Amino acid sequence: MLTGIQVTLIGGDARQLEVIQKFSELDAAVTLIGFDNLQNLYSGVTKAAFSPEALEKSDAVILPVVGTDDSGVVESIFSTTDMVFKEEHLAALPQHAKVYTGMAKPYLKKLCSDHNVQLVELLDRDDVAIYNSIPTAEGALMMAIQNTDITIHGSNCMVLGLGRTGLTMARTLQGLGAKVSVGIRRAEHFARAWEMGFTPFYLGELSHEVANIDLLFNTIPTMIVTAQIIANMPHRAVIIDLASRPGGTDFRFAEKRGVKAMLAPGLPGIVAPKTAGRIIANTVSQLILEDVTTGRNAQ
Repeated sequence: MLTGIQVTLIGGDARQLEVIQKFSELDAAVTLIGFDNLQNLYSGVTKAAFSPEALEKSDAVILPVVGTDDSGVVESIFSTTDMVFKEEHLAALPQHAKVYTGMAKPYLKKLCSDHNVQLVELLDRDDVAIYNSIPTAEGALMMAIQNTDITIHGSNCMVLGLGRTGLTMARTLQGLGAKVSVGIRRAEHFARAWEMGFTPFYLGELSHEVANIDLLFNTIPTMIVTAQIIANMPHRAVIIDLASRPGGTDFRFAEKRGVKAMLAPGLPGIVAPKTAGRIIANTVSQLILEDVTTGRNAQ
């Protein structure tokens, strides 16, 4: 239980509802900032205005998956009021407080560093990324089905990258009967892809390998699907780029050539916000429980 622990949530989307519920069930004191339009509150949950005073007793601050933009703005679908995370907010936090988010842009990283506040980026964790790869793969499949006139079964699918998302994507396609090729860089990934029944190739051969594909799923967050690669793809092919913005595809050239290409970051929060919210809630609550347990054992 988290009795006596003060958790403050600032902004976010439907995923945060699962976080609120989880911490309420664990008996934490929960303060919501940027949730003006949220009507139903759980026991032990209160609302507050976005001010330094509201953060003075916080043990943990939970920001949206994309913590702030490059100017410090925190987005919230539950409020129309602009919120900017500033130095005075960090300065108000107790020394032991931590800030949790999915991924942090340079603005937030510098802000926390300047004030010696520990910043925890959840999407850097293997467990969170693997759990999130499931709704990501399902969302990518939904997009593929909506934007093609063929079945996934029997189609020629390519996945670039055999990391946490790429592996789940490739296995999901394989389970539906697709012929799956996988672009990789490392010899051990080549061996693992071959062992799992995929058709592996090194990314240096990508230009040749795309000649007869139906669907390409990219998970590599650097420019990999270049104009030269797209020029060798059939016009019927569809590119679904799952990498974080700006993706790894030359979208301008794809449009010019008539190849359908879509950037699709953040699919867990779009296609399965409840599941994505539970992943965040379970991870953050476990991390805070570990901190509490460590603190108690040290006393």
